[in-house]
Amino acid sequence: MVGDALPEIRRATVIGAGTMGAAIAAHIANAGVPVDLLDIVPEGAADRDVLAKGAIARLLKADPAPFMTRRAAKLVQPGNTQDHLGRIAGSDWVVEAIVEKQAIKARLYDAVEPHLRPDALLTSNTSTLPLSLLTEGRSDAFRRRFAITHFFNPPRYMRLLEIVAADQTDTRLIDALTRFCDVRLGKTVVRAKDTPGFIANRLGVFWMQSAINEAFDLSIGIEEADAVVGPPMGIPKTGVFGLLDLVGLDLMPPIAESLRTALPTGDAYCAIARSHPLIDRLIADGYTGRKGKGGFYRLSRTAEGRVKEAIDLTTGEFAPAGKPRLDSVAASKSDGLRALVTFDDATGRYAWRVLSATLAYAAELVPAVADDIVAIDTAMRLGYNWSEGPFQLIDRLGAGWLAEQLAAEGRSVPHLLSVAAEAGGFYREERGTRTFLHTDGSYRPLERPAGVLLLADIKRRSEPLLKNASAALWDVGDGVTCFEFTSKMNTIDADVLGLLGQALEMTARDHTAMVVYNEGDNFSVGANIGLGLFLANIAAWGELDGAIRNGQAVFKALKYAPIAVVGAPSGMALGGGLELLLHCDAVQAHGETYAGLVEAGVGVIPAWGGSKEYLLRHLAKAKRPGGPMPAINQAFQTIAMATVAKSGAEAQEHLFFRPGDGITMNRDRLLADAKAKALALAANYRPPPEPEDVHLPGPTAAAAMKLAIDGFRLLGKATPHDAVVATELAGVLAGGATDWVDTVAEDDLLTLEREAFARLIRTPETQARMEHMLSTGKPLRN
Repeated sequence: MVGDALPEIRRATVIGAGTMGAAIAAHIANAGVPVDLLDIVPEGAADRDVLAKGAIARLLKADPAPFMTRRAAKLVQPGNTQDHLGRIAGSDWVVEAIVEKQAIKARLYDAVEPHLRPDALLTSNTSTLPLSLLTEGRSDAFRRRFAITHFFNPPRYMRLLEIVAADQTDTRLIDALTRFCDVRLGKTVVRAKDTPGFIANRLGVFWMQSAINEAFDLSIGIEEADAVVGPPMGIPKTGVFGLLDLVGLDLMPPIAESLRTALPTGDAYCAIARSHPLIDRLIADGYTGRKGKGGFYRLSRTAEGRVKEAIDLTTGEFAPAGKPRLDSVAASKSDGLRALVTFDDATGRYAWRVLSATLAYAAELVPAVADDIVAIDTAMRLGYNWSEGPFQLIDRLGAGWLAEQLAAEGRSVPHLLSVAAEAGGFYREERGTRTFLHTDGSYRPLERPAGVLLLADIKRRSEPLLKNASAALWDVGDGVTCFEFTSKMNTIDADVLGLLGQALEMTARDHTAMVVYNEGDNFSVGANIGLGLFLANIAAWGELDGAIRNGQAVFKALKYAPIAVVGAPSGMALGGGLELLLHCDAVQAHGETYAGLVEAGVGVIPAWGGSKEYLLRHLAKAKRPGGPMPAINQAFQTIAMATVAKSGAEAQEHLFFRPGDGITMNRDRLLADAKAKALALAANYRPPPEPEDVHLPGPTAAAAMKLAIDGFRLLGKATPHDAVVATELAGVLAGGATDWVDTVAEDDLLTLEREAFARLIRTPETQARMEHMLSTGKPLRN
């Protein structure tokens, strides 16, 4: 350790190979950190490490995958707590994730403490036991090195991490852990106080209990309840009953009981905590949710196939689930959240009772569970996937209006809500800076951690350099511009391509580098299929050809631009979105990037230069087998199978990204990292040279790939139209009608892409696939 440098976490141990412990170990391995996974030795076990080994095997089969690559699994070393506690001495961080019983945890801590280094940290993943209880009777040295790290399930995908530390906890160890979990694990770390349920579960369990109670009391169907306490409130479409099925009905009673017994009797949760005989019966009968026979919803097999059924809370009987069309929900779409909770029917009254109780409770929790409202809003957004936290929702309703309604009903108005009502809300924007209401009544700037740069903040204080209906260009400082998609699902259309061409010219003239980035759920799902299908339906073949030529020209201009261009994807980067990234000088990808050239799934091939670039990337791969055929075959298989990488690291393995491209684990750090990469490239930047013409085998290679296609058809792994698409792709990758003595130029490959695309989109089968994708979001096998 040098000077004030924080300790580094270079190795970890997780004790407890259950669902959470094993998944935490997997995610630590995703960060490239070796981790020991230990559990008890089952009585009579021939293999003393069987529990940890079995957990790793299950992780490798799980979907969604806890590991970002299979390579990461090799960093997890199985062991047991009888033979291998000595390994803890090599760990900088030890995570306990065993059963939620204080006495059992205490015995484990007794065994762990002698092996724990003085500069190492031990944390518990408890979700119910307070820090004060876990450290009761323990030494000062233990307390200094102990904290709670409450991960949310599944740890790889849920961004929230609640950390609870005591006054005695070494702040340098907590700072080091916070930095590691932020930068290396991609977590948004929220500091919670040592109170029951911490932050997210304290409010989340109240919300769920309230929603359940009111549905029973008002005789609201569960489909109606989920439609109301769902997207209209910025809550995932699972609503509350679908969420309970997802997490498990059997997990709720012990959590509820833990909260009820730990909270003071005057707490609002204690007033609403109650069980329901129907739910008790469901659990007893094995209806524990998706992991069991079903829950509030279930799938039943009938002569017509599998049917989704929903339980009637009044009769306890299952019936086919419906998709309710509610006037209250329709009103919210046109007139906002207040229209939902004031709508004069049972669902409107349900919405009001659940939301008003939840928001009032949230206002009562500050500063008891967290220092400020930002921590609670962040915890609910990232722990429960709400699009807005409770205080943001109050601002949508109007803090003054909500306070008036509560008072009119004779309900208590929390002090902080009264302050917000007087001040005009919980959040403000002042001179381009977002501020929040502190508990002392002042407004304070919403500060970002060092190394975080958000386009949303830049947009608050500046105007775009360029803008149209589908894209915008922003100045993000230091001579770097940011090109942003703004179309639906960030699809690429003529407006995107047109503005991208202008953005390249402006950046080359007035700036030094460009980042292609946005803060939508997905980087880009590719070309606008709806527009393509429309043009095909009216036989506007000239316009379609023009669209392909335009995309090829703009992406080629991007590749050879006189400025460095860095792609910064997150979420889905599919089809044309990945084709754009293949033309960038470099990529800085979020760890949760799902990339693939998926055009074959809708009956075409990548034709904006994607087939060409992906082939060239395989041909240029270092240490590849000799001759072009191995490279051609690899590119062919990946594109023809519409392979999608399930992480940024896996995208590198598929060569969608280069080995030297960067991976950012924390989504909020992606723009800053991409900007830094762009500035590094900008120093002494020279555009890439025009590639040398390549020797391709032509019809010989196409014939070999055709044999493979025929084999897949005979095995039933490819449909007749799959074979048509793959044959066209094979012709492009083989170089067309060339032979070994000829060379193929980059523009020749673009022409082959364009011609193959034109033939395919004219087929009824491709048009049927496109229409099916548009209507269902799923590929059609025809």
